[in-house]
Amino acid sequence: MKSILPGASLLLVMAPFAALAQDTKPKPEDTEVWSPAVPVVTPGKSETASPPSDAIVLFDGKSLDQWVNVKDGAPAGWIVADGIATVVKDKGNIQTRRSFGSYQLHLEYRIPANVTGTGQARGNSGLFLASTGPGDTGYELQILDSYKNDTYVNGQAGAIYKQFPPLANPVRKPGEWQSVDVVWDKPTFDANGTLKTPAHVTAFINGVLVQNHVSLFGETLYIGKPSYKAYDRAPIKLQAHGDPSPPISYRNIWVRDLG
Repeated sequence: MKSILPGASLLLVMAPFAALAQDTKPKPEDTEVWSPAVPVVTPGKSETASPPSDAIVLFDGKSLDQWVNVKDGAPAGWIVADGIATVVKDKGNIQTRRSFGSYQLHLEYRIPANVTGTGQARGNSGLFLASTGPGDTGYELQILDSYKNDTYVNGQAGAIYKQFPPLANPVRKPGEWQSVDVVWDKPTFDANGTLKTPAHVTAFINGVLVQNHVSLFGETLYIGKPSYKAYDRAPIKLQAHGDPSPPISYRNIWVRDLG
């Protein structure tokens, strides 16, 4: 019988542990939920909601002066024409100049009629209810083409991304305007940054309830489990997602600061 060299023996012993380490490394799929499917609901007719008298108008169709580029604070850089703002993906995410605590928000979005792709690579954007840092940090309500487009349910339109699937799927087909209405109750923290009360979200898409005062587990993460970090007030952010599908558009954005 041939003898086994000490180094070779060590490799044989360590191999199962290396495989185990690879298996336990966090992956995006770990936090994807695919069932049960979200029920489809046909929404009522599209209507534009005029801002109430005490609203702060964030986009009135004329300019994005109320917004800046997240990366460097420069002008937003998205295209404004014919009363709508269209995402320019290579310009990146934009966020409001002002910061907010708790608030009520309304916006309207349109997935392009010529949208391409499948799953998360189809009309992807996002409304970050509190933008707490660069990139995609914060608390995201997913905006996506979920009209006959399968993806994990906690990543479809109206989801609190990777946390809560929507209660219903009331989206219209690409090319039609859709409305989002949100009540955001910000999290609170004590003096040393420990969480006192979690954030809560109530949201409607096209007038249909999709999130009913859900208590969030923390900030949005693509990989891994959400957690909180202390903040007081933060901008609202719109995402320029890097998927290859044609960019989506926004109009009629306003907010009521709830103090």
